Amino acid sequence: MENTPENREHKAEKKPVKHICIALLAHVDAGKTTLSESLLFKSGSIRKAGRVDHGDAFLDTYQLERERGITIFSKQAVFQLGDLGVTLLDTPGHVDFSAEMERTLSVIDCAVLIINGADGVQGHTQTLWRLLERYQVPAFLFINKMDQLEEKKPCARERNRLLEEIRRRLSDGCVDFSGQRTEDTFLENVAMCDERVLEHYLEEGEVPDEEIRRLIRERKLFPCFFGSALKMTGVEELMEGLRQYAEVPEYGEEFGAKVFKIARDEQGNRLTYLKLTGGKLKVKDVVPGTGEKANQLRVYSGARYETVQEARAGMVCAVTGLTETRPGQGLGAETEAAVPLLEPVLTYRILLPEGCSPHTMLPKLRQIEEEEPELHIVWKEELGEIHAQLMGEVQIEGCRA
Repeated sequence: MENTPENREHKAEKKPVKHICIALLAHVDAGKTTLSESLLFKSGSIRKAGRVDHGDAFLDTYQLERERGITIFSKQAVFQLGDLGVTLLDTPGHVDFSAEMERTLSVIDCAVLIINGADGVQGHTQTLWRLLERYQVPAFLFINKMDQLEEKKPCARERNRLLEEIRRRLSDGCVDFSGQRTEDTFLENVAMCDERVLEHYLEEGEVPDEEIRRLIRERKLFPCFFGSALKMTGVEELMEGLRQYAEVPEYGEEFGAKVFKIARDEQGNRLTYLKLTGGKLKVKDVVPGTGEKANQLRVYSGARYETVQEARAGMVCAVTGLTETRPGQGLGAETEAAVPLLEPVLTYRILLPEGCSPHTMLPKLRQIEEEEPELHIVWKEELGEIHAQLMGEVQIEGCRA
């Protein structure tokens, strides 16, 4: 076939678009936002990698996030890994905002769990691991801040010590996928994760890539990468690992979507963040399960967004025009999400200013509640009081802001 512009366009139309949704999870201060900056910079999506301590991180767009140096709301960015389109979700690391993080687990295809190499596996890291198991999310691990260890002790010894701790406290399926691995030892460790693969390895001396992808999908194998997000070492290895081994789901033709977040833009427009798990959604389509039309389809990357006329299965977008949606809701062929494991533990009575009616304030608080899954507003009719159930003190500060 002649390589004319018309034929090139025809080929582009026929070429399937591969898309995957990845979330970054970590204990607070493990370097999660720094890794997201490095991934976006290395992929060419941003020209300069911001820093949390400089207050210019691409995905920390909320004022309190910049002031405190923590992620409060899950944010998304889009970038390319070769022919693979990636939606990256940067989730909160602070325990007060764990429910915001947990909501994203129902819409991602795989996760990158970041561990601070200087601290090792911490308590909240194990909580995140249990959540990944609960939602059956395939996981890659990035052991960060290795540069801090290399300044004090030999890297190989520390790497082996950390890997041993990770295997002991998380899973025997955690295997070193970094460039410094020994190939024979690497293949043997991978093969040990599955009896069928081990039998093939003993007979043929190799492990096919499709088997590695299957083991990761089935959560029998968890690739580990070592590096420093700040120094941008090990980041390209992680990106290549994701490109090569993260499996792109197959979606059906029937429309389905999962709602994982409600927010509002600067103009006050209500945004329903959802991931399509089947079919397509076009502007002005009536969204099944809502009876309302999608006025706009926005694909956000940081604070910026572009509007698209059509969203396909696998994509994450923000939809305007929907007034009754809620986090965890399933639309079309999709089912409701599981009840979050992490629930508010503190209860406060809200003291209203003199002359302010609870019935006037309650609808405004309900609006905040739908945007923050970890906030529960309770109307105590017998007492005429409004109570708020929260995760902790940092969340109170976020609500005030």
